Amino acid sequence: MTTTPGQDPETPESVITRFGIQTLDENFTEFTVVASMPVGHLVNPFTGMPTVGPLAILVDDVGGRANFYRRGSGQWTVSSELTVELSPDGIDSLIAAPDEPVVASSRPLGPHGATLLAICTLSHRGSTIGGGTVRTVAIAGGPDGPIQRGPDPLIRTPETSLADLMSGQPLPVEDGTYRLAQRPDSIINNLIGIVHGGVSSAGLELVASAAINHEQAEPLRTASIRVNFLRPFFAGAQSRYEGTALRIGRNSAIGDAQAVGDDGKVAIVARVTGYR
Repeated sequence: MTTTPGQDPETPESVITRFGIQTLDENFTEFTVVASMPVGHLVNPFTGMPTVGPLAILVDDVGGRANFYRRGSGQWTVSSELTVELSPDGIDSLIAAPDEPVVASSRPLGPHGATLLAICTLSHRGSTIGGGTVRTVAIAGGPDGPIQRGPDPLIRTPETSLADLMSGQPLPVEDGTYRLAQRPDSIINNLIGIVHGGVSSAGLELVASAAINHEQAEPLRTASIRVNFLRPFFAGAQSRYEGTALRIGRNSAIGDAQAVGDDGKVAIVARVTGYR
């Protein structure tokens, strides 16, 4: 088992910088990672409401790194599943203190087997507001080298929107289906040239959350996100996220979302549950 850090191919420095992630601590013996990310001012481009979707980016980073550092010699890691769970008052904490970043602390869960599993806790202002998991598959080999990318053309300011950070563009709603275009942007790609898993998970949450809040007078707040990565998600002229409501009840709702690659194939699926 390797104990050298290396660079996680799934979360390159460009993604960490774009989304303001700061590494606070790493232990290459215990395979733990602690990092923070500002999310309080980010809103869903469809609803204008505060969103927890970006937490998937932070969870994917710290959980993915914890798994990557446990990989075998000569191996790379590819995420297969991601989850985010939020406490009932988690979004309230973010709204009350939007300038305070969320801190994620990840650690391994179980041994290195057919997959590697990491679990993390999410805290805000010193209180736990949720958690998440990242499951990855270790594969032999890896990319020949990092993809070529120039400097980030986006200058982040406090007013920069989440859609701009993600290189996303809201599209017209069709029959209750919310769609967000994923524009090509090498800065949010991982080292093998596909959209970063946390970014795509955030996109899935945005469209699913918008779908379950369609024509709702009282908002349904996302409590859980469950993502399955099926195949590589390549951004292009036709790549997009699509979200629909599976069920909207009196106090809860379930939405489904999918990421469709530029080749027209479904690359990622997610289920989002919200509560009033």
